[in-house]
Amino acid sequence: MSRIDDYLAAHAARFEDDLCAFLRIPSVSADPQHAADVAAAARWVADQFAGLGFAVEVIPTKGHPLVFAQSPTVPGAPTALVYGHYDVQPADPLEKWITPPFEPTRRDGNVYARGATDDKGQMLTHVKSAEAWIAAEGRLPINLKYIIEGEEEVGSMALEEYIAGHAEKLRCDCVVISDGGQFAPGIPAITYGLRGIAYYELRLKGPNRDLHSGSFGGSVANPANALAQVLGALIDDQGRVQIPGFYDDVTPLTPREREQFSQLPFDEQRYFEQIGVAVGAGEAGYTTLERRWARPTFDINGLWSGYQGAGAKTVLPATAGAKFSFRLVPNQEPSKITAALKWRLAELCPPGIEMELIDFHNSPGVLAPLESKYVEAAARAIERAFGRPPVFTREGGSIPIVAAFHEALKADTLLLGWGQDDDNTHSPNEKFSLADFHRGIRASAQLWAELADLGGK
Repeated sequence: MSRIDDYLAAHAARFEDDLCAFLRIPSVSADPQHAADVAAAARWVADQFAGLGFAVEVIPTKGHPLVFAQSPTVPGAPTALVYGHYDVQPADPLEKWITPPFEPTRRDGNVYARGATDDKGQMLTHVKSAEAWIAAEGRLPINLKYIIEGEEEVGSMALEEYIAGHAEKLRCDCVVISDGGQFAPGIPAITYGLRGIAYYELRLKGPNRDLHSGSFGGSVANPANALAQVLGALIDDQGRVQIPGFYDDVTPLTPREREQFSQLPFDEQRYFEQIGVAVGAGEAGYTTLERRWARPTFDINGLWSGYQGAGAKTVLPATAGAKFSFRLVPNQEPSKITAALKWRLAELCPPGIEMELIDFHNSPGVLAPLESKYVEAAARAIERAFGRPPVFTREGGSIPIVAAFHEALKADTLLLGWGQDDDNTHSPNEKFSLADFHRGIRASAQLWAELADLGGK
């Protein structure tokens, strides 16, 4: 790796310049006025791969294009598929930016621009690591495939369709994604588990119009009262979801995982203070990190019914509704949750109320075993680049595209985030540490060596 390290050091300034050139492209996928900019970003990415001698395709979709690239074949070597995205969030509110969002500015060891950490900077680390191998060693030690999309910030619909129809083309030993963060400054992490999600809207209807609560109250069912009763019955005072079979398929935390979580430098009181609450809440018998990362949940996301204006209005509302979601953990099947939920809601619905459940979207949880040789290889690579071993974490949120890769390719996914919690992702003054940018490139280059040592399947 010495020649590769020398190359990385010699070209560090140019790598930063390339990142800034990429960040200047306002590839806002949600805004039709930026469609040409999104296409320009796709071409910029494709040109990077073409310059490395990769086979490159810019694949049109109903929305924004996909970029697929593949390195020259290394017979007998494993194959890694790198995923990333070149689209970015809108920059609003513009007045909150210290410097313009699409004029990258380097200050205090960071680069500030929309997309710096989400995901242009992080994705580019895996491109520059390939460049370093080819320039310093003349070839890559493994087979690399890249699938880079332009719709991550608007739902990844085109990519999900593409994955389902091109599993053989994308076939790999592991998937590598850098679109997240370290556990804390100077504490790199490997995220080996993600919760899934099941999201619904519940609509209740009672009388054919709003009624006077004095004249009619107590004689007809009140949809708002019914909504409160139904939702309250879905969870008990111990934080346990009250749906038949909800916990039947839950993959429990292992003693090793619980021990590792307990050893993380997590300040629970500071965490609560940052979000403005006095104490935590959740499923009894689990720590805050365990609840956030590895236990299923039920949360109401929105409520509406009746009069919302100033002062009082004695109304018995005709309708009531709520949006709510379950965060699911590995092995919980969203379709089974939906079926059990429908049964439970029918049981709870009082006479005189019509009920409608809308199933918006769902995605299963994903878990890579800690004993995976690919996880172990990534840990060695990160330790060499960052100077300390990574911690192992799960993520409470959902990344549906990871589940799509897992379902279609049956390959372990390595979530190797180089960002920080204060990178202002999706917010004004988004940034990315330039030191972490370079450490990420070195970790990626080392990962290709570590994977090569494993050999192919």
